Amino acid sequence: MSVAEANLVSPFDSEAPLTCLPFPPVTRAHILHCSFHFWHPLYRSTTPKARLVPLTPPFLAYLRADGIVLPSSTLPSPSLDIDDDSGIFISSSTSDTDDDEDESPDPALDWPDVHASIISTIAELDGSVIPKLNWSAPKDATWIAATNSMECRTPNDIYLLLKSSDFITHDLEQAFDGCREGAEDTLPLQSSLSSSERNEPTNSRGPPVPYYLVLRKTIPALITSLEFRCFVRRRRLLCICQRDLNHYAFLPSLLPTLKLLIQDFFEQKLQYTFPDENFVFDVYVPQPKERGRVWLIDINPWAQRTDPLLFSWLEVLTMPDPVSLTQTQEGVTRGVLRLSLGTQNKTSSIAENHEELDSDGSSDSEAGDVEGGSEFRIVKRDDPEAYTFNTPQFSAHKLPKDVVDAGADGESGLREFMGRWRDIVSRQNREEVQDD
Repeated sequence: MSVAEANLVSPFDSEAPLTCLPFPPVTRAHILHCSFHFWHPLYRSTTPKARLVPLTPPFLAYLRADGIVLPSSTLPSPSLDIDDDSGIFISSSTSDTDDDEDESPDPALDWPDVHASIISTIAELDGSVIPKLNWSAPKDATWIAATNSMECRTPNDIYLLLKSSDFITHDLEQAFDGCREGAEDTLPLQSSLSSSERNEPTNSRGPPVPYYLVLRKTIPALITSLEFRCFVRRRRLLCICQRDLNHYAFLPSLLPTLKLLIQDFFEQKLQYTFPDENFVFDVYVPQPKERGRVWLIDINPWAQRTDPLLFSWLEVLTMPDPVSLTQTQEGVTRGVLRLSLGTQNKTSSIAENHEELDSDGSSDSEAGDVEGGSEFRIVKRDDPEAYTFNTPQFSAHKLPKDVVDAGADGESGLREFMGRWRDIVSRQNREEVQDD
C-alpha cells in the first residue's frame, strides 16, 4: 500500500488517533489536472457551452495591479454607479476632466488581442457569459456588479469582477500552495500558448502555467437547487451533497432518480478517464423527472481548499468505502437526510432500478433498493443551518482581510486593530500638516 493509500484508510481500519486531516500528498500535477483548460477537452460534450481565451503576461499584470482602471473602448453597464471615491476609474479617452494628472491610459492598449477576443466571444455566446479563470470563478465579487451576479454582457463587466475577486488572486498567486513536488509534475501541459506567452505563479516551481479566461454561456433560469457536489475516492463515488445550502421541499422525492443519473454519469464519463483517482466534481441535473442529461460543471482538487459543503473533510477522508444498504441503515441523523447511492458496475441494469420508481419519481423507501451505497446528503427542513439568508455567502470577502483577521481574534483583536488604525491616521494627518 502506498503512502497516499495509507493516508486514506478509515479510522475503522486503524486504532491510531488522527492528529491532522489524512489527505494524500497534493501534487502540482493534480492541481493542473483540475484546471479547466486541461479537463474541458476531455469532457467537452458533457459541459455547458464555453470558450477559452488565452491570457498574455500583460493582461495578467493588469489583473495583479492595484486599483481598478477599466478600458475606454467598452463602457461599463449604465446601471453601474461609479463615484469619485469608488476606486474605479475609466481610462482617459472617455474622461470628461481636463486635468491631465487625473487621466489614466487605456489599459487595453497593452493587450488588444485579449480584449478583441473577449468582445467576439461574448457576441458568439449570445451576449451573456459567466467568467472564470483556470480554477476559480469570481463569486466573491458579485457585490460590486450592477446585477449582483456573475452574468457579464460587456468586457468591462468581466474586468470589474476579476479585479475585485480574492478567488482570482488565489488562482494567480497561490494556486500551488501546499503542493508537494513529484515525478508526475514534469508532465507536459495541454496549451495553445508558446512558452514565452505563459505566465507562472510567483510561489510555484516547475513548468509555467498557461492561464485562460473561461467564458461560459449563461444558463437561463439556472436552478441552483439541482446542482450537486460529488466526492470520488479511489475511483469510487463516495458521497454527494447539495451545492445550494438551503432546504428545498421537492428534493427528497427526486433523490432516487438523481442518484441513478449521477452514478450512471460518473461510471460512463469520469470513473476511468480522469487521470487522478481522488477528485471532486460538480454536476447540474436540470430535468431529473424526465431523466435528462447530467452536465459537468467543474472538477475540483481533492484538497482542503475545496469546500466539502454539507460534509466535513474529516468525515469524507475517514468515511468507509460504500457497502451494501443492509450494512448502512443510518436513517435520518445529524439534521440531514442520508440516502444510499448505488455502486453497481456497468454491466448492471440501471433500467431495472428505474422500473422500481413510482410515477412521481419516488421509491418505496427513502434509501432505495440499490445494492451497495454511498451517502447522498441534502439539507433537511428542520436543520437550523439551512436558512443562510441571515449570512450572505462570501460576506467576509467584502471587507479588508486585516479587518476579517482582527475579528477572528474577538473583541481584543478588534480593539488592537482600531488602535493601530488610529495611529496610522494620526501619523498621516501630521505628515499632511507638515507638508502644508
